[in-house]
Amino acid sequence: MSNKRIAIVLAVFFTVLSIIFFIVVIPMIQKSLADTPALPIILADQNHHIQPFSFQNQDGQTITEQDIKGKVCVCEYFFATCMGMCPKMNNNMQAIYEQFRNDDRVLILSHTVDPNKDSVAALKLYSGRYKADSKHWMFLTGDKKQLYDMARYSYLINAKQDTAGVSIDKDFIHDNHFVLIDGLSRVRGFYDGLDPKDVSRMIGDIKILLAEKRPQ
Repeated sequence: MSNKRIAIVLAVFFTVLSIIFFIVVIPMIQKSLADTPALPIILADQNHHIQPFSFQNQDGQTITEQDIKGKVCVCEYFFATCMGMCPKMNNNMQAIYEQFRNDDRVLILSHTVDPNKDSVAALKLYSGRYKADSKHWMFLTGDKKQLYDMARYSYLINAKQDTAGVSIDKDFIHDNHFVLIDGLSRVRGFYDGLDPKDVSRMIGDIKILLAEKRPQ
């Protein structure tokens, strides 16, 4: 077969291949993206977003809402001296951390409910149990009222709990839920931090958020 004929055959082959790609493959990709389940936006009708905050992480750095801007965040509440569900929750949280520890788009925020005991130094020691890099897993402490207000009014943890007339000194949050926040600071889901199956579901939902196209 002459070189000219070979060139013609190859040209026809690649032309047919290109046509198949545009007619078959691209529509399949588009359908796959369209079939990706969308996560709900909690309280979208109220335009709910995470409110400004200022806490300290285990390295003593001040962390605000600007530090989580554009990131998918996993939030929880715990305390370092807890001997009950907190260690179980953070063992499950470690699975999320290991899954995304090299992805700068994902950040875990573990807030203490006992800032009087959970100082920066105490949280630094606690974070060592999980070999947590503060760039990807932050243990946060600060003003108790602000921590609790964030839980109830931003993350919607114990949002239905009636705390009217309860002094902040006697107030206490002990909740087993992980909360998923998107890059636009909106609440996208709640998960049982004690249930490995629900934690696996959360990992899948984080991947959905990472692939989600943000509104312009």
